[in-house]
Amino acid sequence: MGEPWQEWTVDDAAGWVRAPHAGDDKYSRGVLGMITGSPDYPGAAVLGVDAATRTGVGMVRYIGPRGVRAAVLLRRPETVTVSGRVQAWLIGSGIDPGRRSFMLQGDLQHALASRVPVVLDAGALDLVGTHTAPTVITPHARELANLLVTREVEVTVAEVRADPGGWADRAARELGVAVLLKGAVTHIADPDGDRYTVTADTHWLASAGTGDVLGGILGALVATHHEELALNAEVLTRLAATAAWIHSEAARRASAAVDGGPVAALDIAEAVPQVIGGLLQR
Repeated sequence: MGEPWQEWTVDDAAGWVRAPHAGDDKYSRGVLGMITGSPDYPGAAVLGVDAATRTGVGMVRYIGPRGVRAAVLLRRPETVTVSGRVQAWLIGSGIDPGRRSFMLQGDLQHALASRVPVVLDAGALDLVGTHTAPTVITPHARELANLLVTREVEVTVAEVRADPGGWADRAARELGVAVLLKGAVTHIADPDGDRYTVTADTHWLASAGTGDVLGGILGALVATHHEELALNAEVLTRLAATAAWIHSEAARRASAAVDGGPVAALDIAEAVPQVIGGLLQR
């Protein structure tokens, strides 16, 4: 039997962000590798890289098509676009699983064989279970239902939406990974029975690209905490809850800056440093 659902708070989140110290370099601060975006959805890569950079990771190493690389570099010129050392991977945002090229398949296989922690999103959710590294998946209700149906679990999107906590918990146990099920209340569960919720402060989050921002935040936190994860994979669940909290708070602040008005995904990414700064002051 898992633990009762616990609402993740600002005090919980504050324990999982850190400022660099005098002895740090870009590698000790964490290198996030990203295989995201596609010619059809280049914005997913741009948003995720921007959010990861603003979350405080030491380096983002982006792997993707030439045109998407150019878009990423236009927004974040500090991004490295050649292969090399990484301490965590974010894979799948903005990728159509039915249109993965031979080259992309090779990049994915190489990343998953590296055995560093992995965040699987959107077009890479079907890769869960193909590797042994600590893994968190970040589906919304439809994606989780589709993923479970492919594994011969009878469930509909309506059923997942009616009981998101129950299905997040079941998916974590069935798949053997941490699950971050996105929604107005985000549910985070792992196979060991840890269960957290993050309740969104604004429903302006229900718009295109916000999930890509969340993926970037989470990927950055995972890379930043690579040393702890090497010793304790359960850290991944707490990092996922922290990422969801930062994402929600950044959306709240971005909306508050326009008197409660609508915000877009990039507005949320731009608010992340202020949220991180506030957590560091606690």
